[in-house]
Amino acid sequence: MEQLAQLQEENQRLRKAVEELSILNELARVISSTMNLDSVIENVVKRSVRAVHGQQGMITLVDEQAPTEMKTLIRAQSTSDHQQFHLNQNVLGWMMINKKPLLSNDITNDSRFSGVRSEGDQRSLLCVPLLVKNRLVGILAVFNKKDSSEFTQDDQRLLSIIAAQSGQILENARLYETEKSLITMQEQVKLASKIQTDLLPKKPPAINGYEIAGKSIPAQLVGGDLFDFIPVDNHKMAVVLGDVSGKGLPASLLMSNTQATLRGQTLLATSARECIERSNTLLYQSTSDEKFVTLFYGILDFEQHQLRFCNAGHDNPYWLSEGKEARRLKTGGIVLSVMESFPYEEEIISLEPGDMLVIYSDGIPEAMNSNQELFSDARLGTLLKECRNLSASDVITKVVAAAKSHAGTWPQSDDMTMVVIRRLAG
Repeated sequence: MEQLAQLQEENQRLRKAVEELSILNELARVISSTMNLDSVIENVVKRSVRAVHGQQGMITLVDEQAPTEMKTLIRAQSTSDHQQFHLNQNVLGWMMINKKPLLSNDITNDSRFSGVRSEGDQRSLLCVPLLVKNRLVGILAVFNKKDSSEFTQDDQRLLSIIAAQSGQILENARLYETEKSLITMQEQVKLASKIQTDLLPKKPPAINGYEIAGKSIPAQLVGGDLFDFIPVDNHKMAVVLGDVSGKGLPASLLMSNTQATLRGQTLLATSARECIERSNTLLYQSTSDEKFVTLFYGILDFEQHQLRFCNAGHDNPYWLSEGKEARRLKTGGIVLSVMESFPYEEEIISLEPGDMLVIYSDGIPEAMNSNQELFSDARLGTLLKECRNLSASDVITKVVAAAKSHAGTWPQSDDMTMVVIRRLAG
């Protein structure tokens, strides 16, 4: 009889070992066949619940950027009539500190859960860490052993094996999903860059008696600077150069909105001041409080050779005339979109033969080198005096080259944009 009992016990142990191996082999086959994160997690949770005969299971992933914030991605229940259980913050904290299995068959009276009220009929809990090179990437938890029985050390051992088997595969799937998202984002940024480039003038307007050039070099794939040449009528053209707050995609979206607003208002307004005031109100109503736009807006009358302009908080352009000191065009008002209405001012200047107007964004004077030295407005002003006899496009080429030479190997931190208008002599 004793030998028979031993044989039965051995057979039972062998059957249990075969069952565990079957579970582990099936899990390894399934989770190794996909790189889909949700699918991997779902298979791990469902087979874990089945392996230890629990009522419900879940995986909570650790956010590497914010380790104290965890996110339950997938849960599974053996039946649908149980409420969804959650890991209390105390348990999450304990697992993060100890990185070892946690088994409790009496949560209410377990000292480790002191002060923690169990949810509904949550009686027992078995948690194991998901580790990758001793780094906690998640927690696998199973709640309530079926038939009101208790989780055993064998259950803990089996769930720990499942966790060890799944941790690296789960992490690989997470990294794969992150990489896919990054690639998608990069493709979207490239598309946004192309769209933004298409919004800028492809070539300067050809106006008899004038030479005009414009260029924008974003610091990132997309930028927040804009320049534009907008026809008003047969002898007038609006010249725009602006810089929106921020960088990257948010700045590019605000830039596009600003450009569309200005194009619409240019067709309606009768003066530079009126266009700026209307545009300011529209931008204030459509942007958040922390966003703003600096902008220089001028209407060039190439029959009367006059420029009617309004400077909304932008870097003051240079107006260079033969035999005179360079003048900075300041008349206007505050940056756009910080107040719903503002009494902007405008001014009219006459352009003589040989006069040159240089409008630019702050990315040029603020180009910085490794010694934290700015290219500066002073250097720019001196350089422009040396460029008085160059063509409009050559002026831009020389200024950009000088700013980049000053920065050296230091990366470009802001968009560089410049427009040059020269009235030809004779």
